[in-house]
Amino acid sequence: MATLQSSFCSSSRFSSATFRNTKATLHTPKFQKSSSLSVPTQLLVNELNLAATSTDLEHNPKFGNKKKSNRNEPNSDSNLVQELYAVMEIVSDRAEMHKNICAQRDNWNALLLNSVNGMTATAAIMAGLASAAGSGASILPLKLSAGLLYISVTGILLVMNKIQPSQLAEEQRNASRLFKRLHQEIKTTLFLKTPTSKDVKLAMEKVLALDKAYPLPLLGTMIEKFPSHVEPAVWWPEEHETGHEKAGEEEVERNGWDEKLEEEMKGVLGVVRGKDGAEYVRLSNVVLKVNKVLAMCGPMLTVFAAAGAGVVGCDGFVGWWGAVLAVVCGGLGVVVNSLEHGGQVGMVFEMYRSSAGFFKLMEETIESALKEGEVGGKRENGEVFEVKVALQLGRSISELRDLASSESLASRLKQVKEEFASKLF
Repeated sequence: MATLQSSFCSSSRFSSATFRNTKATLHTPKFQKSSSLSVPTQLLVNELNLAATSTDLEHNPKFGNKKKSNRNEPNSDSNLVQELYAVMEIVSDRAEMHKNICAQRDNWNALLLNSVNGMTATAAIMAGLASAAGSGASILPLKLSAGLLYISVTGILLVMNKIQPSQLAEEQRNASRLFKRLHQEIKTTLFLKTPTSKDVKLAMEKVLALDKAYPLPLLGTMIEKFPSHVEPAVWWPEEHETGHEKAGEEEVERNGWDEKLEEEMKGVLGVVRGKDGAEYVRLSNVVLKVNKVLAMCGPMLTVFAAAGAGVVGCDGFVGWWGAVLAVVCGGLGVVVNSLEHGGQVGMVFEMYRSSAGFFKLMEETIESALKEGEVGGKRENGEVFEVKVALQLGRSISELRDLASSESLASRLKQVKEEFASKLF
């Protein structure tokens, strides 16, 4: 019995001691010295080994030469992107420049026209007052003032008719619009794909072609305002023809082209070339003839008015006819100048010439697309090309197909007034 009690007490003391040790263990923080120190130490050792290995490799002549050659090798894609961005900045600057010059030359037209009309009207009034005052030395200042004003107006008109400020403003307006369009094309190229050297070269050629088509200076490179033969405006670079391989029919279909679409584009090309382009060249010639007549009549009327003002106040029939010439020709001069420069006949001529150039560009674009054989790489997708042509002509896809269909063309040939391809102009 005593043995059992002593055993029980011993086991009780052992259990209570074990419980105290377990409780102390639960409440005491654990410090894992080995694990917390081993990870950084191992990382440090690895880094030192890598550094030593890299140092040894750098001192190796073979590895060092290879590393230097890779470091000095230029990144062609990055350079092409930088070049295209530089061209895009120049294009943006050109667009803003042409916009500012357009506003300046538009102001020229308004200010010069108001000045010429005001001077002409003042000279006519002075000539009328001199005629009403009779004869003698008292009307001499009026006669001299009227004659000087008419001569000054003649000189200003000769300059205005030579440079045609309204036409200059329209040229710069077109140039600004086309440079903005080129800027957007370059942005699209950078967004859709990695640019190539061909993209950079083409963008530079387009910039130079626009500079040549719409020059900024007035002396030396100004576009002829009264050409003997009207040519459509050309603001795009010439395409260099290269040989292309004939693509298979399956590749054409995959790229959106088929025989039906090619026949449709040929029909559109025939209508654009036969109707729209020819019509706007004809209109340009008509407006050019009207502008020539007005440009000659304005200075001639002021010269006659100046001659009439010089004989105002003379005795008899000469003095009466001088007064009539001075007043009537001065009034007609105001009307003619208002029609020519106020009506901006030069601007209308340039607008028709640019429209003819637009249709010529469309002709060349469609011809180039039809001649292009490598449809998978260089030829534009047929469906996208059809949408572009339809929107450029102001038509829907169904209207474009009706225009290009052979049955529709045959029916329109029988009509007195044929339909044009474009619905915009």
